[in-house]
Amino acid sequence: MSTDLNSARTDTGAPDPTGRIPKYYRIKQRLLAMTEARPPGSSMPAERFLALEFRTSRTTVRKALQELVSEGRLVRIQGKGTFVARPKIYRTLQLTSYTEDMRNQGLTPASQLLNIDHIAAGEELAALLEVERGEKVLRVERLRLAGGEPMAIEATHLSARRFPGLRRNLARRTSLYTTLTEVYGVRLAEADETIETSPATPREAGLLHTDVGLPMLRLSRHSRDETGTPVEWVRAVYRGSRYRFTAILTPPAP
Repeated sequence: MSTDLNSARTDTGAPDPTGRIPKYYRIKQRLLAMTEARPPGSSMPAERFLALEFRTSRTTVRKALQELVSEGRLVRIQGKGTFVARPKIYRTLQLTSYTEDMRNQGLTPASQLLNIDHIAAGEELAALLEVERGEKVLRVERLRLAGGEPMAIEATHLSARRFPGLRRNLARRTSLYTTLTEVYGVRLAEADETIETSPATPREAGLLHTDVGLPMLRLSRHSRDETGTPVEWVRAVYRGSRYRFTAILTPPAP
């Protein structure tokens, strides 16, 4: 049976006397109800069937679906279709490793090394790591996974002079933080983090199995050891549709 969308309604289901609610938004609310009634991972009907069901164009249906994908309610897999998304993974803003975060949620963490090389420190990077401009910095880029699903692209920068042989030592261990502690006696004590949003680039979309242009969470972390000396500078890109960050807030000291 087709659904009549000619009568505008508010989010509460009551008629909208102004009639100003966009049609795609009303369809989005119907689609949202459909997702809530289906288990995670189940497929959604094709656009052409939804257009027939809602007596509207595929363009309107596509816009409604796209918003739900951007919000993380649905996930689109190229060549396969659109599916109800699994619950978002959360991460508390504290000084823990990715491995710890995933294991705390009962997920199996994994990392795929994308690139590891030495680069010359530019002015900004040299200031962040307190090294000379042009000095060698080890850049480690990894694809972070949870349960086999790609979650983030992480690029870590460290002083090559302070951590000699780090590239070789990392090949023997899975955790960077464990390597820093066990091999170099360095423990992270504090960090500054910033989070921004921006659309996914083609490379990011390909690695994270998402669509170009979808919102990404971009995190920058500047970590220091117990003496206040910089240890690392990290730039990471997280799938906005699969991730959320939480923070514990406390009042300032008197």
